[in-house]
Amino acid sequence: MPSATARPVRLAVRALILHDNRLLLVNAFPGGVSDLWCAPGGGVDPHASLPDNLVREVHEETGLTIDVGAPCMVNEFHEPTRDFHQVDVYFRCRITAGTLDTGWIDPEAVVTERRFFSRAEMVSLRFKPDSLADVAWDAGRIHYDALERLVR
Repeated sequence: MPSATARPVRLAVRALILHDNRLLLVNAFPGGVSDLWCAPGGGVDPHASLPDNLVREVHEETGLTIDVGAPCMVNEFHEPTRDFHQVDVYFRCRITAGTLDTGWIDPEAVVTERRFFSRAEMVSLRFKPDSLADVAWDAGRIHYDALERLVR
């Protein structure tokens, strides 16, 4: 049973963007301290819809404007030693404007790199959640990933 002082579960949104059969991923570790990649997105601000939060986050992290489609995955991860638990809701999205301009800088200085990867390239890439590639290229159903341990 969680303690009365436990931090609340953090809610975040993430975008699965396939463009020319390549998946957009970001490295969100300032200073290149990790080689771990993930889908763009981030924490949800209250009083804004999940899609509105996702549009904001993707633009901040990539400079792209997107259209948010249907949800396709819920993923949970945690780090018990830091009392951290996050639930990510993934949505299928498409780009409506912008390119991955080399001059783009994340205004919050979190994302250090943005790139599209083919399914074959993802085989040798470190990314989270573990099911990300399978979900990205399987549009047939909604996926749920139970609690994964946070890694860097």
